[in-house]
Amino acid sequence: MKFAGPLIALAGLALAVWLVWHADLQAVLGLMRAAGAGLVLAGIAHVLPMIASARDWQLLMRGTIQPKLIAVLGLVWIRESVNGMLPVARVGGEVVTFRMMHAWGMEPPAVLASFIVDIQLTLISQALFAGASLAWLLGSGAVHLPPILTWGIAASAPTLVVLSLVLRANPFRRLSKHFNRIASGKVAELVDESEQVEDRVNALWHRRGIVTRYLLIWQSLQCITTALEVWLALYFLGAKTGFVQALVIESLVQALSSIAFFVPGAVGVQEGGFLLIGTALGLNPQTCIALAFARRIRDLVVFLPGLVAWQVVEWRHAQRS
Repeated sequence: MKFAGPLIALAGLALAVWLVWHADLQAVLGLMRAAGAGLVLAGIAHVLPMIASARDWQLLMRGTIQPKLIAVLGLVWIRESVNGMLPVARVGGEVVTFRMMHAWGMEPPAVLASFIVDIQLTLISQALFAGASLAWLLGSGAVHLPPILTWGIAASAPTLVVLSLVLRANPFRRLSKHFNRIASGKVAELVDESEQVEDRVNALWHRRGIVTRYLLIWQSLQCITTALEVWLALYFLGAKTGFVQALVIESLVQALSSIAFFVPGAVGVQEGGFLLIGTALGLNPQTCIALAFARRIRDLVVFLPGLVAWQVVEWRHAQRS
């Protein structure tokens, strides 16, 4: 099992290389050269969805210490950078930011509860937007829509909802009690901690106003502003695409990437998603692959400095210790 991650990463990389090779690499690079610094600008625009993400996560932080929005934005930046750039199955960012929040003096149960509900509501939001995007695609009569894409995306929405419901089924409390029985009561502290986390999670779900604002306002803004990245990239690549099409592309690619969370950096999955969905909307393959490359430029422009910021935080923490 220890070789599963590298093998998956290699398979994704091989798929990405194959897609790029068959899309005419010279034409793709020509489009990117013509776009120039516009792709960097599109990448920098990712700050907008990060602000929305920081605000909706901040709503879920209900402990005695409630960090300011700028502090939560820093957490989001580092969390996305770790999850986007490192082979951590999209959970390493949560581990890193948990350590940071714990160092701030925040209560572990409150921090974990905010992580869990944030993931749950994000999956639900992605499922809703993916379902709406698929309905728009089918309703618009997109003649290029492959059957495999239709069935794959149709299955993605309930899959995301099921993942969210699994997290709602008291997994920490059940697992902790099971380990406690095996260890003859020696992990009772873990059971107590897990019960606190579950209680906090349930308390957040009972705050209907917070859940509603999260889904209807901040998650919607996050999806719309992320679609702005796609629209800007397409604009600079010379594609005549409306904002609705950019929103559809972003929603469905995000859903596919979430389902394939175990693929490091969504390598291959992201490129394949842009190619399948983009061509279904009438874009040529070269533009679709160039758009996928633009997303990788975003990673370098925004997430690579985020990794540096993480190391600076760790160094400062080590100095204080």
